[in-house]
Amino acid sequence: MSAIREVVTIFVGQAGTQISNACWELFCLEHGIEPNGNLKKKYSTGNFTSFFSQTQEGLFTPRTIVVDLEPTVIDEIKTGAYKELFQLDSLITGNEDAADNFARGYYSLGQEAIDITLDRIRKICENCSNLNAFIISRSVGGGTGSGFTTLLLEQLSEDYAKKLKLDFAVYPAPNISTVIVEPYNSVLTTHGTMDYIDCCFIVDNEALYDICARKLDVDAPTYTNLNRLQAQIISNITASMRFDGVTNWNLEDIKTNLIPFPRLHFPLMAFAPIIPSYKAAYSNISEQQITLDCFDPANHMVRCDPRIGMYMSCCLLYRGNIKNINEIKNIINFLKDKKFVRFVNFIKTNFKLGFNYLPTVTVPGGDLTPSKVTVANLSNNTAIRHAWTRLASKFDLMYQKKAFFHHYLAEGIEESNFADARANISALLEDYIEAET
Repeated sequence: MSAIREVVTIFVGQAGTQISNACWELFCLEHGIEPNGNLKKKYSTGNFTSFFSQTQEGLFTPRTIVVDLEPTVIDEIKTGAYKELFQLDSLITGNEDAADNFARGYYSLGQEAIDITLDRIRKICENCSNLNAFIISRSVGGGTGSGFTTLLLEQLSEDYAKKLKLDFAVYPAPNISTVIVEPYNSVLTTHGTMDYIDCCFIVDNEALYDICARKLDVDAPTYTNLNRLQAQIISNITASMRFDGVTNWNLEDIKTNLIPFPRLHFPLMAFAPIIPSYKAAYSNISEQQITLDCFDPANHMVRCDPRIGMYMSCCLLYRGNIKNINEIKNIINFLKDKKFVRFVNFIKTNFKLGFNYLPTVTVPGGDLTPSKVTVANLSNNTAIRHAWTRLASKFDLMYQKKAFFHHYLAEGIEESNFADARANISALLEDYIEAET
C-alpha cells in the first residue's frame, strides 16, 4: 500500500470559515469522528489521516488552518458543537476586518497576520510525512478572502513550490451582490493568484441559491444550506485520498486531466442527484440518470451554460454501489454523439472516470436525501469565459469613474495594479476564445 498523502486545508475569511464548518461536519460524519475528536470503534477504515492528525491524547484533529482578520465568525467555532475538535492555535484571528477591501487584506492588515499564519502552517507541514497538497477555500468578493489569500498564496508558492494548490473560490454571482466593490476584489485576486494556483474550482451563490430553491425546495436558503452543498463536492473530489477505492484517482490527476493549459485552470463543478430529503426515493436512481443530470446546467454550481461552450476535459467521479460501468460509458457516448457535450478538436481522450464504492454521506436533518450512487462532474469548459466577461464589464463600469478608488489607494495599492489586473483578465478571455476556436 502506498504511503498516505497528507493534505493541509486552509479556510480564509468569513465565507471560508463558514465553509470549513460544513466541511468538517461532513468529514467527521464520513469517518466516524465525534465532535470531541474521538474515533468511533466501528469506523477504522479509510485513509482519513490524510485530513486528520492524531494528538498525543489519541484524539483526531483536522489538519487545517482557519484564518480571518476579524474574530466574530471564528469565535462561533470556539463556542460551537465542534469546539473541541480543533487545535486552538489552528484558529487565527486579527482584531479588525478587511472592510471588503483587497488592499487592506493584502497590504495593511494582511501584513500583520501573515507571519503567524505561515508559522502555524509550517508547524503542521513539519508533522506531515508525505505532504501532497494545499486546499484553500475562500470567497473572492470580500477583502480577506481576496487580499489576504493572495498574500498567503505568494508565500506558499515560494515555501512549498512543488506542492499542489487547489482553490475553492466563491465568485460574484451575476445578479446577487453583497459587496459593491466585489468586481475590484475579484479581478485583483484572480490576477494576483493566477500563477500560484494549480486549479481553481468556482462556485457562485446565485447558482447555489437556485439549486436549493428549485431542486431542494428550500424557500429561504441560509449560508449553511449553500455550504453543505459545496462540502459535498469537496468531499467527492477528495474521497479517493480518504477512502480506499477501486478505480481511484488522486489530486495530481485533477491537474493532469483537467487543466490542458496552466492559465485555463477554472473548472466547473456539478453534482447529482440533488433530491430533497423528504423525497427519499433514492432506490430508483440509475447510473444513467445521474450521469445525464450532472450535465444539466441547473446542477452546475456557477451560473453559466456549458452547452454554449466547448469542453476541454471532463472528469466524472462516482461514489457508491456502481453496478454497470458499461452503462455509464454508453451514456457518455450518447451525449457525445448527440452533441450535448462538444469537445475542442485538439483533445482526443476527453473523459476521465473515477469510482469509489463508499456512498456519499449526508448530514442528518440536512436538505439532501441519501443516495446509493452519486456523481461529481468536474469539467473545463470555455463557457466559463462568459462569467469572466460579466465580471470584467462590472469592473470597467466602476474603474472608468475611479469609483471607491481612494479606499484602495489609502491602503498602499497603486493605480497601475488595477490596469494590470484588468489586462490579465482580458488575456484570460482571449485564451479561452483561442481554445474554443
